[in-house]
Amino acid sequence: MTVLHVAKHGSDQAAGTEQAPFATINRAAAVAVPGDTVLVHEGEYREWVKPARGGLSDARRITYQAAPGEHVVIKGSERVDTWVQEEGNVWRATLPNSLFGDWNPYAQPLEGDWVVRATEDEPRTHLGDVYLDGLSFYEVLSRAAVTDPPRRTEVTDHWTGTTVALPNPDQTVYVWYAEVGLDQTTIWANFQGANPNEQLTEVNVRRSVFYPVVTGLNYITVRGFELCQAACPWTPPTADQPGLIGPNWAKGWIIEDNVIHDAKCSAIAIGKEASTGDNYFTRRHDKPGYQYQLESVFSARHIGWSKERIGSHIIRRNRIYDCGQNGVVGHLGCVFSQIYDNHIYRIALKREFWGHEIGGIKLHAALDVLISHNLIHDCSLGTWLDWETQGTRVTRNIYFNNSRDLFVEVSHGPYLVDHNVFGSPAAVETFSDGGAYVNNLVAGTVRLETVMDRATPYHEPHSTAVKGYAVIYGGDDRWIGNLFVGTGGPATDASAAYGKSGFRGQNLSYGTSGYNGHPAGFEEYLGLVMAAMPGDVETFIHLKQPVYIHHNAYLAGAAPYDREEAAVVAAGASGGLAIRQEADGVYLDIELPAEVAGLQVPVPTTAALGRVRFVDADYEAPDGGPVALDTDLLGAVVPGSSVPGPVASLVAGPNTVKLW
Repeated sequence: MTVLHVAKHGSDQAAGTEQAPFATINRAAAVAVPGDTVLVHEGEYREWVKPARGGLSDARRITYQAAPGEHVVIKGSERVDTWVQEEGNVWRATLPNSLFGDWNPYAQPLEGDWVVRATEDEPRTHLGDVYLDGLSFYEVLSRAAVTDPPRRTEVTDHWTGTTVALPNPDQTVYVWYAEVGLDQTTIWANFQGANPNEQLTEVNVRRSVFYPVVTGLNYITVRGFELCQAACPWTPPTADQPGLIGPNWAKGWIIEDNVIHDAKCSAIAIGKEASTGDNYFTRRHDKPGYQYQLESVFSARHIGWSKERIGSHIIRRNRIYDCGQNGVVGHLGCVFSQIYDNHIYRIALKREFWGHEIGGIKLHAALDVLISHNLIHDCSLGTWLDWETQGTRVTRNIYFNNSRDLFVEVSHGPYLVDHNVFGSPAAVETFSDGGAYVNNLVAGTVRLETVMDRATPYHEPHSTAVKGYAVIYGGDDRWIGNLFVGTGGPATDASAAYGKSGFRGQNLSYGTSGYNGHPAGFEEYLGLVMAAMPGDVETFIHLKQPVYIHHNAYLAGAAPYDREEAAVVAAGASGGLAIRQEADGVYLDIELPAEVAGLQVPVPTTAALGRVRFVDADYEAPDGGPVALDTDLLGAVVPGSSVPGPVASLVAGPNTVKLW
């Protein structure tokens, strides 16, 4: 095992030792073999690191890490200090196209499947960007707009149709426009009185910062860097999914203890590659993107999509912020991975573009994925699990101040959501079946939908092997030991927030009353099936699936499922709920009525949760053993029962708890 050193004073003609370090990380990457460590010393490295090979096993990795105690920054941008002042605040820079190689972000439109525009011929934004002392600019679509850009203080939230304030309204007046010629690219930018040649002014140049150009490089660790300013493209599930950093269809990466920011689209990408589909709907328009996504699942199986070859990544203790589309994204390549202890914020809040693939964490086919103890706030959408959410567990996470917290779409389970704080006005949305929601704090609306026009796959337990596919009937859910807080008003008040969402059959409530009319258990459901016989598909299509709802508490207008057992409803209690972000952490303030504090919720077991109907599978741990739901949000092991909600130590009366 060799330690290869990289330093700003080094030379790529050197030996790579501590006394004679390399100058670039890529030079070390070309030399490193399994078991080696690339140790990068203090400084700013402007390169796209493209590993030449991977490790051989978890014990024989190739590790890239910042030297202990040293600040190492890897950027996808280049500094420009040759700006020429044209008029007032507007400056011009002319750059040779050779600077960009074969990826000129100012010529690359931001487009792909599920990007949303008002019309097909609406002008495209591009993947380029301009930064002044780290502040990213907005693109405008004409030279004239650079001179006098409008100041925007608020925008329409595309998810809810409501008006929301921009987190940094002054940023909207810092704008750029580019024209790409045969040999050069000209950028005009409004610097609002600053001199770009005297301050740090940078432009996007490279697509990625740390990303292999070939697939199958396994067992690589990336640790301790600041990684930023990449011109990475839109990453839908039907396309190649490159991010600022990622493994590019491989197994066993560890991405840990990094600060990652200013990805044009997605920061960490653990998704699919191009051969299984690459924006075919956008390019061909011959059939729905849904159909291409369905095909990609089977195409991936043909090229070896399995637990033995793909996924099992670890993403932990990273700080991820200021990215245009996703903090973490993946389809197919994310299977069997663990995402935990990350701080993810300000994702898709710049609102320079929009589409249906946005979230702090946005995963498709999250088979046996663990999403645990992350702090996710101030995002357009906190976590979106879309298609094949099976064996997935979302546990001990803290969500607040998002447009929406958790969205589980067109999945059949079994999946687990336990001991989380959902603190945003739109807390949980499920267009799925087979979910188990246990001991969560749900401080916003719960939205339920059926999806009868998109049949999606489900799998053999703990495997990528496709077992079948089905439409979403809704239901077959478990809600146990949750603490719901309404607004103090009728639950239907929340529905106005979704006036422009475009979905049908909205079923919105504070609490579980949206399940009213569902059978209370499998035996009752089976009786309804038998009563509707003889028949086949037509027997099931009009029947609501069973639900299993008990031991929940409801405050401030939140309402229970009308056949719930052991529910506590404290209709007049507001809960005094607040989630506060202070300098030293995130705090929860809540006042628990005595009747809620007196409700003891038994810790559910795999046997008690039962099986989900379509998949015919149990709620299990990834190794196939029984799942343990006895650890609360703070890490305390819960005895046989606890109060409702994610914190077992809550008592009657006022509580203040440090969550993070």
